[in-house]
Amino acid sequence: MDVADVAIAIVLGLWLFLPAMLPNSAAVVFGKMGKTKIDFGRSWRGKRIFGDGKSWAGLFGGGFSGILLGLILIGISAVFGSPDYWGYGGFWGNVGILACLSFGAIFGDLTAAFIKRRIGLERGAKAPILDQYDFVIGAFVLTSIFFPGWVYATYIEGAHIFALIFLLLVMFFIHRVMNIIGYRAGLKKEPW
Repeated sequence: MDVADVAIAIVLGLWLFLPAMLPNSAAVVFGKMGKTKIDFGRSWRGKRIFGDGKSWAGLFGGGFSGILLGLILIGISAVFGSPDYWGYGGFWGNVGILACLSFGAIFGDLTAAFIKRRIGLERGAKAPILDQYDFVIGAFVLTSIFFPGWVYATYIEGAHIFALIFLLLVMFFIHRVMNIIGYRAGLKKEPW
């Protein structure tokens, strides 16, 4: 394994994970369009299940935005003649991977919202580590359930482990920058 293999694995790993990085930002935009909350305003043990920040429009808008981004990435790779779409694999399999990455990211965020409500944190309250990695964990868990071989080959095997390490290291900063942008654009009430 040389430096070039590591660099290629890192760039490819980031490229392939982009469909998981978009959904939560897109969910904020689409969520403003929907009034129906995922928990329908219901509580569990005296606290909201997810809270007002989680709507059906955000869930589906965010999830399908990630899939659309992935299809665009697949189109770009096809233009350059990549037979495996730069790592997504055969077409129908890659659509499944895109759905798992995208909706896994959304479900990871929903899980974090559920946990935050259980420990008494209000909507928008800081939860370091949980806020930055909820979507990463959700995307990897869901994709690992349905496509374990792809996750292993893309993020664990050989030089590809460096792609996973890189993602974990930079995700904190990427998440922070995107939240500041959303806050300044008036899409978020807090810059974290």
